[in-house]
Amino acid sequence: MEKITSGLAEGWWMFFHTFWALILGFTLSGVVQAFVTRKSMESSLGRRDVRAIGKASFFGMVSSSCSYAASALGRSIFIKGADFTTSMIFMFASTNLVIELGIVLWLMLGWQFAVAEFVGGAVMIILLAITLPRVISEKMINQVRNDELAKDGKNPAFMAPTSGLTMLSMADENTSVGMGSTAGMGSVEGSGNKWSKKSNWVSAAGYTMGDFIMLRKELVIGFIVAGLAATVVPFSFWQSLLISNHGFLSAVENAIIGPFLAFISFVCSVGNVPLAAALWHAGITFGGVIAFIFADLLAFPLVMIYRKYYGNKIALRMSFLFWGIMSLSGLITQGIFSLLNLVPSDSHRDMGMSRIGWNYTTILDIFFLLVFALVFWLYKSRDASDDGEFAQDPVCGMQVRKDDAPASVEYEGKMYYFCMDGCKESFLKEKANP
Repeated sequence: MEKITSGLAEGWWMFFHTFWALILGFTLSGVVQAFVTRKSMESSLGRRDVRAIGKASFFGMVSSSCSYAASALGRSIFIKGADFTTSMIFMFASTNLVIELGIVLWLMLGWQFAVAEFVGGAVMIILLAITLPRVISEKMINQVRNDELAKDGKNPAFMAPTSGLTMLSMADENTSVGMGSTAGMGSVEGSGNKWSKKSNWVSAAGYTMGDFIMLRKELVIGFIVAGLAATVVPFSFWQSLLISNHGFLSAVENAIIGPFLAFISFVCSVGNVPLAAALWHAGITFGGVIAFIFADLLAFPLVMIYRKYYGNKIALRMSFLFWGIMSLSGLITQGIFSLLNLVPSDSHRDMGMSRIGWNYTTILDIFFLLVFALVFWLYKSRDASDDGEFAQDPVCGMQVRKDDAPASVEYEGKMYYFCMDGCKESFLKEKANP
């Protein structure tokens, strides 16, 4: 019992140490999401070339960090006509290159891990762009898209790709509110006073709170599991899983086992960073930690979602390919950082603070608690009427734009909007079995 109490306390101090970073990351992500629409992404990702891959990476970086929302949005823009590989790159970037992940990594593990997130993320995207089209054929991809369009009563031939590259309607090129000035990246809405409009900040607050509500369980589970892993799980258990002090052999084995631990932990997105810190504390290699962090897209529930979205054959190929890419990216990243002599050597250091003091962490936590209060106030003042631009997913709490929500349904005369089909099905099941 004493160890459990100690583990819960360890998890609390991890949360206290990173609270301000989580609020900062979620708030920045919400602001960006409020000005970049899904139509802008759909109109930019129709080809599989360097420019489209760069845009997919950018849109992923500035989107929600939730792995479930990323998988749903990746599928949605693919069904709407985006290239499959480019859609998967967007999904990878939205879970592995996002702002809050980098900040939390910096605080919990050190700046080297934050930099490694982006270096390894770039490696992973390059590997995905090269290998995915060779592992999953265009014929398999077209069949999935055509089946989905047929379900919606649309003509699959209308959306069929030409020469292996899907072309989207050019009418969407100018339909967006974005962060850039060129077509595809999103045109800036109206005049320069858009930043002073309360409605825009209310929208941003909606996205921030929606992401926080949706990820609250992941974060709580992540900190609790990490705290218990650091105190309750004996060090000998980690030693039995990890090959240590065997040079390249240890690096390879740890990079391979990292994604497997992510698969069985059920924790994804930012919630897996505390557990990554516990693994680092237990002695896993630098590359093993990076591979584990990247593998949030391999959590067991997500693999089941891929199976539902794309069928058994594609889901199986995706999962093993993702595992290989994540492990190889972690190994390559460790090699790069080893050559530059940037791999931290202090893997068994204390992971966090153990008391509240008048230091920068406490000051930042207080400041961002006030920021969170402001965001919450803006969120509560949003337009909740049926004719508003946004809606809240009644299942997970995520905010979605009504005109490009991935799923919607009319129930008893009222429209409901969802971030993914899974939330829609849960909603209908709950209504059918009250």
